Amino acid sequence: MAGSREIRNKIRSVQSTRKITKAMEMVAASKMKKAQERMRASRPYVQKMLQIAGHIAHANPEYKHPFLVERAQQVRNAAMIVVTSDKGLCGGLNTNVLRMAYNQIKQWQSQGVGVQVTAIGNKALGFMQRAGVRVVSHAVQLGDRPRIEQVIGPVKVQLDDYVAGKIDTLHIITTRFVNTMKQDAFSDIMLPLHKGEFRQTTAAWDYIYEADAKTVLDALLVRYIEAVVYQAVNESMASEQSARMVAMKAASDNAGDIIDELTLIYNKTRQAAITKELSEIVGGAAAV
Repeated sequence: MAGSREIRNKIRSVQSTRKITKAMEMVAASKMKKAQERMRASRPYVQKMLQIAGHIAHANPEYKHPFLVERAQQVRNAAMIVVTSDKGLCGGLNTNVLRMAYNQIKQWQSQGVGVQVTAIGNKALGFMQRAGVRVVSHAVQLGDRPRIEQVIGPVKVQLDDYVAGKIDTLHIITTRFVNTMKQDAFSDIMLPLHKGEFRQTTAAWDYIYEADAKTVLDALLVRYIEAVVYQAVNESMASEQSARMVAMKAASDNAGDIIDELTLIYNKTRQAAITKELSEIVGGAAAV
C-alpha cells in the first residue's frame, strides 16, 4: 500500500486538476450562452436563404447557374467542407464529425473518386493532414466570435473548382446543435443545389429578375453557400462550448470522487500506522 506522503501528493494533484476543470466549466458555460445566441440569431436568415435557393433550383430561369446544372451521374472528383473546433476537451464532438468525414472519404476512394477537402478548425486540418487527404484550403483560429469574412476565402476555392468542372459534388460535414446535452454530427450535399437539404421541395416557381437572371443568381447562390457554411461554424461553436461544459463538469465530478476515495485510503493508512505504533509501544512495555 502507498505511504501517507504519496497519497497526500496524489490528493493535492487531483485537487489542482479539479480547480482547472471547474474553471474551464465556468468559462465554457459563459461562452456557451453567447454562442447559442449568435447561432439562433443567424438561423432565420439561413433558413430563408435555403427556401429561396430551393425554389430557384426547381424554377426554370432563362439563365442556368452552374450550381443548378445537373452533372453526370458518375462522380469523378468530390469535395468536402469539414467543420470542427480549434480546441479539444469537448468530449466526442470532433471525433464524431471526423469519423463521419473519414468514412465518406474512404467510400469515395474505394470507388476511384478523387477527394479534396476544405478544413475549418484546427482539429479538422490536423486530422486531414495526418490522414494524407488533399487539403485545398483551410480556416483556423476563428476565435469566439467568428465572422463570415473568415470563411469566404476557403469556401471560394471549392466554389471556383466546381464552376470550373474540377469537382462534381460538394458536401459539408459539421455538428448540428440540438440542445445543451446533445449535438449530432451532420452531413449534407451542398452542390449541386437540387440534391441538398431542400431536395424535398416540389412546388414549381417562376421569377422576374431585375436586373437580369445571371446577375441575381451569381450573387444570390454564392451568398447562400457562404451563409450555410457560416451557420455551420456558428452551430459548431455553440456545440463546442456546450460539449466542453458537460465534459468539464463530468471531469470535476470524477475528480471529487477520486479525492474521496484517496482520502479514505489515506485515513485507513494513517490509522494503520497509528495502530502499529501503539502495538509496538505496548509490546515494548510488556517486554520490559
